[in-house]
Amino acid sequence: MNLLVVFDAMLQQQNVTKAAEAIKLSQPAMSAAISRLRVLFDDQLFVRTGSGMAPTPKAQALSPSIRLVVQTIKTDILLPKKFDPSATDRTFTLVTPDIAEVNFLPRLLSELAVKSPHLNLRTLAMPREAAADSLASGSADMAIGYFPDLHKAGFFQQKLITNTHVCLVRKKHPDVGDKITNTQFLQASHAVVKPDGREHLFEHFLQSKGIKRRVVVELSHFMSLLPIIETSNLVATVPKDLAEFFVQHGEVRYVPTPMKSPVIDVHLFWHQRFQKDSAHIWMRQIIHNLFSNKN
Repeated sequence: MNLLVVFDAMLQQQNVTKAAEAIKLSQPAMSAAISRLRVLFDDQLFVRTGSGMAPTPKAQALSPSIRLVVQTIKTDILLPKKFDPSATDRTFTLVTPDIAEVNFLPRLLSELAVKSPHLNLRTLAMPREAAADSLASGSADMAIGYFPDLHKAGFFQQKLITNTHVCLVRKKHPDVGDKITNTQFLQASHAVVKPDGREHLFEHFLQSKGIKRRVVVELSHFMSLLPIIETSNLVATVPKDLAEFFVQHGEVRYVPTPMKSPVIDVHLFWHQRFQKDSAHIWMRQIIHNLFSNKN
């Protein structure tokens, strides 16, 4: 391929020195490449005349094909076409738990409907240790959420929001007012969500403090909580953004936890293989613009 570039430069410049300068080669290297071309095509290709190095009939015959190859490399390979959001029908696959689906997808879909109406989204829920393999293999494009295993070499990240925990109760809970005390928290019956393969940050926090409570029901999905909480006196400790969603859609309310609970930093993650992909860059910017300032 380098020899074809040399051939094309000689066709355009018809001067060894000028052709070498055009493709940033030394003159000895240029002369050596021309010699190799002559051997390869069994022809002088360019011969010295009074006005420079003129192409031979064989070089002239080869010139359209070689020119096309060189131009194709420059325009379609080295300078790929700019990503057009309005025209793409690409499908982006996001690894994300159900909480992030609730919080992020409605706004993201609304934005994409305007800016990229033919683009498609697909979400995957999986154990946190599987997320890295998914991103590395290309079966998923990005991950949104709390993925401590992805804070490592080979992956990029952008912080979106910092989340806290709150206690979710039904609106007319008989024992919980504007706040819940430590005593009330310990005496209450609780609903706990433990998605398979996910990090249970608040549960680890309680264990580290030696705090025990009565767990009446343990669930696999956060979205199962709403009908349970609004029809019982159970307490559920959940991320604040999820509690806000539940308040909008059910007969529930939330109060601060009685202890200072751990914060959850929600990030957007992607593998280094997609760092320079123009469509990927565009989608990351959309997500960051929509959610990075959300508190």
